[in-house]
Amino acid sequence: ATAVSLEAKKPPRTVMEPDVTIFEAPRWARGERVSGDEPVHLTFFLKHCPYQFAKFHKDLEDRSDPASPNYAQWLNVEQVKARLKPSSEALESVIAFVKAMGGVPAVDKFESVVSTTVPAKSVEEHLATVLHHHGHTDRNAQVIRAVKAYSLPADVAKHVSVVGDLVRFPRLKPASLVKEVIPQETTTNDDSAWTRCGSSYSGFVNPHVLAERYGFEFPKLSHAKGNSLGLAEFQRQYYDDPDLEAFTKACKLQTNVTVSKVEGGNDPKACSGGFQGCVESLLDIEYAGAVAGAIPLKVYYATDYSLLSWANQLLSKDGVPPVHSVSYGNDEAQQTGRAYMDSVNTAFAKLSATGVTILFAAGDQGVWGREGVGTKYHPDFPAGSPYVTAVGGTDFKEKGKIGEETTWPDGGSGFSNDFTRPKWQDSYVEKYLQEAKGSLPKFPHVYNASSRAYPDLSALAGVVNAYLVALEGGKRFASVGGTSAASPVVAGIVAQINDRRLSAGKPTLGWLNPALYKCGEGVFHDVTTGKTSGGIVGGFPAAKGWDAATGFGTVQYKPLAKCLVAN
Repeated sequence: ATAVSLEAKKPPRTVMEPDVTIFEAPRWARGERVSGDEPVHLTFFLKHCPYQFAKFHKDLEDRSDPASPNYAQWLNVEQVKARLKPSSEALESVIAFVKAMGGVPAVDKFESVVSTTVPAKSVEEHLATVLHHHGHTDRNAQVIRAVKAYSLPADVAKHVSVVGDLVRFPRLKPASLVKEVIPQETTTNDDSAWTRCGSSYSGFVNPHVLAERYGFEFPKLSHAKGNSLGLAEFQRQYYDDPDLEAFTKACKLQTNVTVSKVEGGNDPKACSGGFQGCVESLLDIEYAGAVAGAIPLKVYYATDYSLLSWANQLLSKDGVPPVHSVSYGNDEAQQTGRAYMDSVNTAFAKLSATGVTILFAAGDQGVWGREGVGTKYHPDFPAGSPYVTAVGGTDFKEKGKIGEETTWPDGGSGFSNDFTRPKWQDSYVEKYLQEAKGSLPKFPHVYNASSRAYPDLSALAGVVNAYLVALEGGKRFASVGGTSAASPVVAGIVAQINDRRLSAGKPTLGWLNPALYKCGEGVFHDVTTGKTSGGIVGGFPAAKGWDAATGFGTVQYKPLAKCLVAN
């Protein structure tokens, strides 16, 4: 009886993220239990009132609609906080819990995120879990993760959406779509865009090829006050200046590709430690920088891949670039938790409302995603978030000819399983579903046609003519493919359009999708062939107009800029 009475006195607890049932991941090996005194960083993301967020979303849609008198009247931090700030009771409850753990609470400027660092033994005690070190089997990466469910006291849990990154493993990008380029001796006198980085590299996409196809201002020799472009990098993907200098020189660029500022640090030595060392970040920086030209380029780096931490990092900073490109993602199913995706989505909405445009690569495994062939397609996250502009992939239809494009079979595409279809894409998606009905997958249960469809637009990404990238101090060049090439290119183009808006005294584009869908099909190169089968089976076919393979198609800069600057 005494034991029962003591048990009854224990305060009730709530298991967090109950839909998370697996506490391991491919290519991550569990190591030793974390020692009791080892410091562990925790981030508590507070819940937002659903009614308040629904109002916030409706207001954001209005501010993002070019037909509205409120178009592009973006909010400042205080205005966002006033609309979405959790209650004082919620914040005080989480702060008190952090202090009880022995931590010093740090509160973000929106008063919705509380961070702290505490000893592992305190985490295990107060969150009722067990922590272990984990090492990646292929890469030099280490993380601390829980090996069982975690819980919080019920009076605290009711205010918390997730405790950041206790249960999710970073999906380190495989070293695919990257090959070393061996210079080809040639005696050609060809002076086309293909040879502008050297005739021995004439088979690869370079900034001159992109400029000829998409028509953006090239070179971009000046920039408007307040304009810049941001890139997110994770997982030891650093950069080095000698590679940027080598790329600038080899491609005869009139503006130097440089990084004006780094948040989170950089380790240039990592770029000389092997062929794969910094290829992802150098691809992003070399091509975003070449397209953006004189527009300042900023890099936001974090060792661990966490979209929540990245978004929170941006929300905590002043002077954040008005356009960001991210070449990383997971399948929705790999996010292992709806609460996590909702928290990320809320952070994206906050960023969008402050006038920031977020672009994400749509993925590089077609409709099957990182999980591979199964009974259902595996949509990408966060490409399927309505608050991001998802960039799919194309190839030139005829190798080596700058002209018509076709779908890259490995481009991420399809329909989210978690986010409803936004009204601004309804008419395009319904038209596609009707007109392409005969060529759509014959088993409708493999995808959810009533939800958010992606990509929104595309750019060259395939390996028919892969991108040329300088590596290892310019001593070697690589050919690289993927939507991780397409996204920074499109981001550079959007940064150029922002430049025109700012020069005209107008606000930045902010949440781009509603305006993009108002511009419609006429401002893009339509892509009507190919499908996103992942090189296997199934997939969505390209079609006339918007489609679930390439979105609207690829950019025609002048008509798109005219549409987006006019409002």
